[in-house]
Amino acid sequence: MNDNQTQVDNSGTRTIDGRVASAKGAKTITVVIDRQIQHGLYGKLLRRSTKLHAHDEKGECREGDLVRIAECRPLSKTKHFRVLEVLARAAD
Repeated sequence: MNDNQTQVDNSGTRTIDGRVASAKGAKTITVVIDRQIQHGLYGKLLRRSTKLHAHDEKGECREGDLVRIAECRPLSKTKHFRVLEVLARAAD
């Protein structure tokens, strides 16, 4: 992933790029956000990831797709992002 995967537009809405880990829910996908951080003392690069649930109204996302999601109002207990666009399709 690139370093600029989180962006904020003029209205203050966060958009994040990530990979679809699961598309098994009805209109819900799980997106994994991978990032690298540097250890504070030793300087080694560490890989960290975050899983977010996003609303996929059209049901167009599949596992492995690269998607852009945006923050929105809470849609359920754990879902507060929505899919903006599919950036790249997974290789079948």
